[in-house]
Amino acid sequence: MTKRIAFQGEPGAYSHEACRDARPDMEPLACRTFEDVIESVRSGQADLAMLPVENTTYGRVADIHRLLPHSGLHIVDEAFVRVHINLLGVPGAQLDDITEAHSHLVLLPQCAGFLKEHDIRGRVSPDNARAAREVAEAGEKHSAALASELAAEIYGLNVLARHIEDRGDNTTRFLVMSRQADDSRRGTHGMITSFVFQVRNIPAALYKALGGFATNGINMTKLESYMVDGSFTATQFYSDIVGHPDDRNVQLAMEELAHFTTNVEILGVYPAAQPRG
Repeated sequence: MTKRIAFQGEPGAYSHEACRDARPDMEPLACRTFEDVIESVRSGQADLAMLPVENTTYGRVADIHRLLPHSGLHIVDEAFVRVHINLLGVPGAQLDDITEAHSHLVLLPQCAGFLKEHDIRGRVSPDNARAAREVAEAGEKHSAALASELAAEIYGLNVLARHIEDRGDNTTRFLVMSRQADDSRRGTHGMITSFVFQVRNIPAALYKALGGFATNGINMTKLESYMVDGSFTATQFYSDIVGHPDDRNVQLAMEELAHFTTNVEILGVYPAAQPRG
């Protein structure tokens, strides 16, 4: 039986591209929401989930860190997708024909320079792949979509202009999640441990909680905070560190972290997808 990997969005979305690149042997499963992606894995409908967590231009993906601790899933890999934005038109359309381009609200500002240069008005769509589908269905030469080349393949559109994003380093980081944890591997570029924690309500608790990582020479590549249950007094932190929980220095740092926190939950231990400075 072919295994499935679930993603949020319609076929042709950048998350679909991430699934194809990271797990080419698996069948992508499109889901409407992030919650649906998680539930599809929990229920056994899919074997893995592909969830975007951050973008170099846009920043943190909303809601993901709130969902991860309660998902019941474990991070088993990470994947990076270079987000190339393309102008897609119906067969027969030329660049000079295009007067409006449809895409997700996040994507439109990322190619504002190109749109302004060619006097193309941006139009907001709930999803870039949906924009491609709707442009194909409408069949109007003046209307285009901003989406991936994969979307062009799926919906029979032509690429009128490639890689039109304003920044040359636009990349999205994805987490691959599974029902089962896998802490046995050792990656070529090292290991990443992701976890969440809440600090105790004492002065300088966060400073003290993180001190063990500095004194034990551990590189913390991410630390983000967000409110818990809408409360201004309860803050949860999400963190990525370079290292494995079996490493002695990580053990010492996590022991020190536990002294100043009320809760620590490891979300995943997985190989780093690329070298990290």
